[in-house]
Amino acid sequence: MQPSQTAAAFNPAAIATGLREEAVRLGFSRVGITTVTAPPHHEHFRTWLARDLAGATSEWLVRHEPLRRSAEAVLEGVQSVVMLATDHAAAPPAVEPGQGRGRVARYAWGDDYHDLLRDRSNRLGAWLEARVPGCRTRGVVDSAPLAERDFAWLAGLGWFGKNTMLIDPSAGSYFLLTALLTDVAFPANMPIQADHCGTCTACLDACPTGALVEPRVLDANRCISSLTIEQRRPIATDLREGMGAWIFGCDVCQEVCPWNRHAPGSVQPTFQPRGGETSLSLAGILRMDPREFRRHFKGSALLRPKRAGLLRSAAIALGNHPHPPSFEPLAAALDDAEPVIRGAAAWALGRWIAAGVLEAGCRAALARRREIETDEDVRAEIVAAGG
Repeated sequence: MQPSQTAAAFNPAAIATGLREEAVRLGFSRVGITTVTAPPHHEHFRTWLARDLAGATSEWLVRHEPLRRSAEAVLEGVQSVVMLATDHAAAPPAVEPGQGRGRVARYAWGDDYHDLLRDRSNRLGAWLEARVPGCRTRGVVDSAPLAERDFAWLAGLGWFGKNTMLIDPSAGSYFLLTALLTDVAFPANMPIQADHCGTCTACLDACPTGALVEPRVLDANRCISSLTIEQRRPIATDLREGMGAWIFGCDVCQEVCPWNRHAPGSVQPTFQPRGGETSLSLAGILRMDPREFRRHFKGSALLRPKRAGLLRSAAIALGNHPHPPSFEPLAAALDDAEPVIRGAAAWALGRWIAAGVLEAGCRAALARRREIETDEDVRAEIVAAGG
């Protein structure tokens, strides 16, 4: 399909300037534009998949890999990809491991960002369609097989850091990407060719589970973000200690990045911590039944791992940082309907026993559950825990 015929009557550079101004007015932080080309790192992506490093999302990514080769799969006749960055960092995190609190990645402190960014991209698309009648647009917010980071790099929004994040030299990496595809051909930005990470390996050295197996290569099978958000199964025993107090996502590789020392903040209400809290009560999470879980996290990204995933991670966090006031809900989790929660609770109580924390109560709770447990995997967790 040919690009929009009506676009020829307009000055692309002038329209692009207006588009950038409108994007900022709508709340986007930065804008970059690139012409459509094959994603330059697609072969790297294919190799990453072949190495089985995609973790819990592997099946979806493999199935959609052919579609990621061209933006045409998302919008037929596409000529330009407008990449939009949205800063999301709110206040600094304030949680002390061991105080019965669970850590949450910054982007998820407030409401789910998808609705906000989808609305903004739709409004930006409508702005363009009004000025170039007959043109077509499509906004993408994690909703299509599009190589957003590749196009963002081509559009000059940053370089690929050793932690695989896109890093903007003036804004760090605490930002979200949105794409607006259109069949209007705009002048393009230039990508950042330099590697500004230099000899720094702070992110590789700091990753608690060793998920950054080499510069710019992430093993999602070990990544705390993937484990706490995407994985539905029990988490491998050798990775649990490294999860620390993280129960949803992880920011470690960004927290240690020097380029984030002066990352811009955000006053957007969507990104502000719900209830003013940047961490969550682990006991409170473990007490949530399915209805309370859905009510409490309605409109939040924390619904994604579902109740089983979040309560599993909360139990593991308590295993890593024993908190005696949380013993009752942790022990009660041994009777949860979800085996993955019962197994994690058993493991956590075993860690308390090893640390000499409420040892008698932990052993009694494990022994009681062992008498009635029918799931073989959970029974194995109970036995290994000392029950």
